[in-house]
Amino acid sequence: MSQELNPDTILEHLGRTLKSRLPAQGGDPASSYAAKLFAKGPDAFLKKIGEEATELVMAAKDEQRERIVSETADLWFHSLVALTYYGLEPRDVLAELVRREGTSGLAEKASRPRDGL
Repeated sequence: MSQELNPDTILEHLGRTLKSRLPAQGGDPASSYAAKLFAKGPDAFLKKIGEEATELVMAAKDEQRERIVSETADLWFHSLVALTYYGLEPRDVLAELVRREGTSGLAEKASRPRDGL
């Protein structure tokens, strides 16, 4: 990892990179996987989010630590693609986590509108 890329800055870096892959920014689907996902639209990256979430569940059920990390990275990446597509940034999610910090998970969940779960 270069000095710029480290665990403290990687989400911001990926966010900038993904923005540059948007069609409006000249992202080329022939040379960029993210640009290809953006060009195909939400169905493509939402399908990948579902696949990666399922693969993470299976890795966790099998207690395969390396695969858990790998599949989580895949899930996070595709989630970042979705955030970027919808004009959001990693910092928006981080700000939400900061907002929730110190709040009981049960209390936070109870404060949400019912979603059928």
